Amino acid sequence: MISVIIPTYNRLAFLKEAVASVMKQDYFHRRPGEWELLVVDDGSTDGTAEWVEALEGPIRSIRRAHAGVSAARNLGLEKARGGLIAFLDSDDLWETDKISAQVNLLETIPGAAVCYTEETWIRRGVRVNPRKKHQKHSGWIFDKVLPLCLLSLSSAIFRREVFDAVGVFDVDLPACEDYDLGIRIAHRYPFYLIDKPLIVKRGGHPDQLSHRYWGMDRFRIKALCRALTLDLSPEQDRLVREEIMKKCRILITGFRNRGKSAEAEKYSALLRDVTAARAGERLPE
Repeated sequence: MISVIIPTYNRLAFLKEAVASVMKQDYFHRRPGEWELLVVDDGSTDGTAEWVEALEGPIRSIRRAHAGVSAARNLGLEKARGGLIAFLDSDDLWETDKISAQVNLLETIPGAAVCYTEETWIRRGVRVNPRKKHQKHSGWIFDKVLPLCLLSLSSAIFRREVFDAVGVFDVDLPACEDYDLGIRIAHRYPFYLIDKPLIVKRGGHPDQLSHRYWGMDRFRIKALCRALTLDLSPEQDRLVREEIMKKCRILITGFRNRGKSAEAEKYSALLRDVTAARAGERLPE
């Protein structure tokens, strides 16, 4: 069974289109008894719950008090019955052959556990081209996921064992939770890319987390510091520490420009600690 999880919060207009794109999946039409859709309503007040409960088909409505997208996704994982897990953000859309292409890849490549696809980007209703730094990769891509988040959850499908191995979403991260998860997964599993845009990723609206918080590198640094607790190779450890140092420098400049000296000093201290650790690693025994 494939479990599709859509977390949502006061996005009913977007949600209706997202659900419709799930219902149009050709794979689900061919195998009607082998999928379920879980809509996790994170405390919406715009009529989301009533609309979802009126839907027909293998759709489950899960309601909870507002606690953020990570908590909503984790609840969906807890309730999901499928061996394959696919997430869809409520403002994104799937092309009709998205699931069938991914299932075909997972069935073709023994051991494949993570598959994601290329994307079509829409910003404020206008199509835009991803920059070179957003290029997706196949294989062991731990080094590629450190500078920025390459794991677009709406484009991915996972075997459930992935979450059993690396854990779930970090509810203590108000943003960049997908970046954190992507690092943990890339440390344990190769990524398989379908080089075709099979989702429409819509952005630019004011309720996106990237618009709510300044200095997103704050959250990425937390994820990188957590990554240092993984069983890293010496090269992976070096790459993580270098990325922490790079992002600290960006934040220090930003906080100083905003006159926030205490915050700047916090990341200056972290930068000194990481730099000292790196220097210590190079000392002869």
